[in-house]
Amino acid sequence: MMELSQKQMTEFFHRSYTAVDGLWFMKVEEKYGFDVALDIDNEVWKVFPKMQARFLKSMVKLPDGLDAFLECFTTKLALEGFEFEVEKSSDNGSRINISRCPWHDFLVKSGREALSGKIGARICSTEYSTWAAEFDERMRFVSKSRICEGAERCVLEFSH
Repeated sequence: MMELSQKQMTEFFHRSYTAVDGLWFMKVEEKYGFDVALDIDNEVWKVFPKMQARFLKSMVKLPDGLDAFLECFTTKLALEGFEFEVEKSSDNGSRINISRCPWHDFLVKSGREALSGKIGARICSTEYSTWAAEFDERMRFVSKSRICEGAERCVLEFSH
């Protein structure tokens, strides 16, 4: 058996995770068309973020709310390879500015950049709203801009 470093194992699982997501989408698209694949993918992203959030939330020693959300959500972003900055506002909200999105990069690399905006508009809204609701049902998510739609960065706002 081959010996892998922790970094190599992490990279293996990260690549496998992103590849299987893209491959799954493309196979459903082949059989049923893009719109059906996007609808089914959206249903998956109504559930999967709950699993991620609950796993990370079990490790954080903070009560539910914005601080716990930011701790867990930024951990998820970092693990997935996003580049970002967080701005906390004084009105119990926050803004996350993403300068690099690995999902968009994956679509560009696979020659599917033209679909990135349509996928991002639907899936990111579902995923990020679901994440927020896991920490506070009153927390709202608004996307101010998206890289996949030609913006320089994604701007995510979370507030009550």
